Amino acid sequence: MSKNKKVSLSQVAQAAGVSKMTASRVLRDEGGYSEDTRARVMAQVDALGYLPNRLATVFAGDQGSTFIGVSIPDLGNEVFAQVLEGIDRKLGTFGYQSVLGLTQHTLQEEENWIRTVLSWQPAGLILTGRYHSARATEMLRNAGIPVVEIWDLNSSPLDISVGINHFDSGFDMGRYLASLGYGKIGYVGTSHDTANAATERLNGFCKAVEGAGGAVVKQLCLHDTATYYPGFYGTEQLLAATKDVECIYYQNDAMAFGGLQYCAGKGLNVPNDIGIAGWGDLPIASVMNRRLTSCHVSHLKLGQRAAEVMMARLSEEPVTNCHDIGFRLIPGSTVRNSGG
Repeated sequence: MSKNKKVSLSQVAQAAGVSKMTASRVLRDEGGYSEDTRARVMAQVDALGYLPNRLATVFAGDQGSTFIGVSIPDLGNEVFAQVLEGIDRKLGTFGYQSVLGLTQHTLQEEENWIRTVLSWQPAGLILTGRYHSARATEMLRNAGIPVVEIWDLNSSPLDISVGINHFDSGFDMGRYLASLGYGKIGYVGTSHDTANAATERLNGFCKAVEGAGGAVVKQLCLHDTATYYPGFYGTEQLLAATKDVECIYYQNDAMAFGGLQYCAGKGLNVPNDIGIAGWGDLPIASVMNRRLTSCHVSHLKLGQRAAEVMMARLSEEPVTNCHDIGFRLIPGSTVRNSGG
């Protein structure tokens, strides 16, 4: 037999000396056969390398799906990779598998993926974000399966929401920096057309700073990914355009690390010459030679909680529709001390 030729159920049945129907019943664990028959069938499954068509089984209505569709914006952002890890680990303990979709931060890509994954009859969907296209929302409401929206906490979700209040996390950072005496602050991030949670953080941040009598004197939103290098050249652009910035708040830690490297290369002392603050508290921060001022969010916990409430919904257990995992401000040493 060719190494690349798919083994059929009929071949397994023939090798085991049973009918195709009996082999199918064994694989579906339906009963009505002897232990010896089961042992012969499973021995041939292993010997021939047979892989059951789980989707066909679901479509036939023989058993419930064990697939959970999971959409994230991209894999380049370490934050979402951690969230996905938490989801996948927890789903695995319940015997479920995640089917990943990358939406590239666009509602149309998400809509296309939702349409495709729903045709596979998943047990449920876990979606990043609270905003969806009108057509996607209609499909989700008509799907008749649990839907968990993660990342940006929503008090009125389609079904269940798991995340944090991004406005509050930005507000807390703005209030903290203002309390240290920073009055002229810059912001470096990416295009908020596709980063709604970042928009909420920036809105909260600006409100806190302005409420304390300060100002966000320059907002630089780049058409790029929120990673290290855009943080580097974004810092260069911001400081070239605005000379009197005392502190820079970044969309996330990766961009803040880029800012730190730019300042180091230009001989700017952090925090004496300029303050740097990020968001997300990435693991790399724990091994840096100085602690980045940031906001801690347990991304792994967020993913695990999303999977837990999905499993609870599938088990028809009572589940509240809003789950706030919280956040914690990290003072760090990249901003000056209070009174400094």
